[in-house]
Amino acid sequence: MYEIKKFPYTDILGWSASRYDRFSGCKRQYFYDYYAKYDTDVPLSKITALKQLTSQALETGNIAHDVIRDMLQRLQKTTVPINIAKLEKYVYDMTQKYCNAKTFSESYYDGKIISADAIYNAALKSVKNFIASPRFDWVISNAKENSALWVIETEGYGETRIEGLKAYCKVDFLLPAQDGKVYIFDWKTGKPDHIKHAKQLAGYALWANCHFGTSIENTEPVIIYLMPDYNEVKVNVGEAEIKQIAASVKDETRQMYAYLKDIEKNVPLPKEEFEITTSKCRFCNYKEICTGYKGRANRFLQD
Repeated sequence: MYEIKKFPYTDILGWSASRYDRFSGCKRQYFYDYYAKYDTDVPLSKITALKQLTSQALETGNIAHDVIRDMLQRLQKTTVPINIAKLEKYVYDMTQKYCNAKTFSESYYDGKIISADAIYNAALKSVKNFIASPRFDWVISNAKENSALWVIETEGYGETRIEGLKAYCKVDFLLPAQDGKVYIFDWKTGKPDHIKHAKQLAGYALWANCHFGTSIENTEPVIIYLMPDYNEVKVNVGEAEIKQIAASVKDETRQMYAYLKDIEKNVPLPKEEFEITTSKCRFCNYKEICTGYKGRANRFLQD
């Protein structure tokens, strides 16, 4: 297995594709996600409970990711063909466990009854699409030689450094292949967003370079869309792309710094400085407590 670097703890915020996506979408939602303890109006326990609300789409992705993770860990030990009946039961049991342990935003706000069967069917289809793909056979063929070097869902948050700035890039799956390249795969069960996802994968290439010294030219990031059908998109990570992502990380980090009164300690400005983007309200976990939008939240509950 590759040796992943450890960094000394600092309070300063770290860039990630998901963090900046939240920041650029709605500053108030971003505040609740990352700075809830600084809210003087709403109890932290309430904000935490709302943050932990999940959705049908999110749980489908969580289950598919976790099952594929477990399959890859199994492949590190044996390439004996997967028993499909056992796989179906495994996915079913995981779905029941996850659904029973979580509260869905669709239920909390809209009173909808969530179908665990629908989540199970979608997650199972995602996993089966991967198993039926040529890529799965390719992974098996590489497992015989170098599975000990695989990186499967890095522990923690995937801390790294990009141009000296703290960043987080949590890789789904990395492996050195027989062709001499290092492949990085990221599973997606939602709608394709090639620009957004390519940026994320370019960050993963920089993560691998930081931790393992793998050359960018020798790295092959691949987005794998599991639904509705299997599809792969290879991401170009030449010198121009790497310069672009590094500059983007630097600019986006500065944008997030602008909402802090203490950058080194990562202390935010008052909540009121974090603007509300009203177009995001309908699908936001925090709409119940969002200042000035309780009436809107009540209307959602009645729809």
